[in-house]
Amino acid sequence: MPTRHAHDHRTDVLKHPGVFLLRVVKGFRANQGLLLAGAVAYYTLLSLIPLLILILIVLSHVIDRTQLLTTIATYLQFVVPGESTALVGDLTAFLSHEQTVGPVLLVTMLFSSALAFTVLENAMSVIFSHRVAIHRRHFLVSAAMPYFFILLLGVGLVIVTVVAAGLALLATRPIMVFGLPHLLGDYTNAVLYVMGVVGEILLLTAMYLVMPVGLPSWRHALIGGVTAALLWEVTRHVLVWYLTSVSHIHVVYGSFTTAIAALLTVETAAIVLLFGAQVISEYERVLREPVTAPPVPMRTAAAKP
Repeated sequence: MPTRHAHDHRTDVLKHPGVFLLRVVKGFRANQGLLLAGAVAYYTLLSLIPLLILILIVLSHVIDRTQLLTTIATYLQFVVPGESTALVGDLTAFLSHEQTVGPVLLVTMLFSSALAFTVLENAMSVIFSHRVAIHRRHFLVSAAMPYFFILLLGVGLVIVTVVAAGLALLATRPIMVFGLPHLLGDYTNAVLYVMGVVGEILLLTAMYLVMPVGLPSWRHALIGGVTAALLWEVTRHVLVWYLTSVSHIHVVYGSFTTAIAALLTVETAAIVLLFGAQVISEYERVLREPVTAPPVPMRTAAAKP
């Protein structure tokens, strides 16, 4: 039950959103957010292809592989806009040699696909240092958490694929809108886009709910999830426009263009993800102290001579 003191500070956030935003930015900088995002982005790039391959190998036994690849190509635009075609091409090339996947390679991919979640958990520990000082997580929970999210991603992909297939079947059937016939196919892209944004919010909320240590609050997690999802929707469209219209990245980097563009996109996504976590962290602090209180920087132990 929030105290009157906490309620007053929450009201301060609503009255002075600019002050709170500045506090979040200062806290993100104090926690070396860009450095943390770089680490998360690096391990995400190492994990992305093995993770998608594992999900495809498992789900292709119950769902048509072509439909799965189409769905993945659609929703990779939310993560690495402009690079989904190249990634799906790599997946297709690997899966054409699926029979070469032995037990050792399978275990290696399982380990690699979990790296990004492990590094992300460590980054969250820095941002939510006020929780870490009070609560500790058992190492077995940390070890199992990446695979929980892999399972969650797999279930989400199944649901989206089934819905997309259903929409494709209904696309040629006319429906009545304000007394006028329309083809459902005219609205398919809009429906898939809305599903993608909602899925984005739910996945981010789940991450903010589970990844940080301590007692979770679904309201706080939802605040961070909505903030990060909306910020990413704006950012990714600006990023696509920049990469395709302004940067001339293909002239500068040549054959490395795809790798550089993917790295830039994933690092930007990591910054947005950790910024959403910082919003939650600062909001929790605001419930205990004035909104104008200075940030608490990340501290490391003094080096021994």
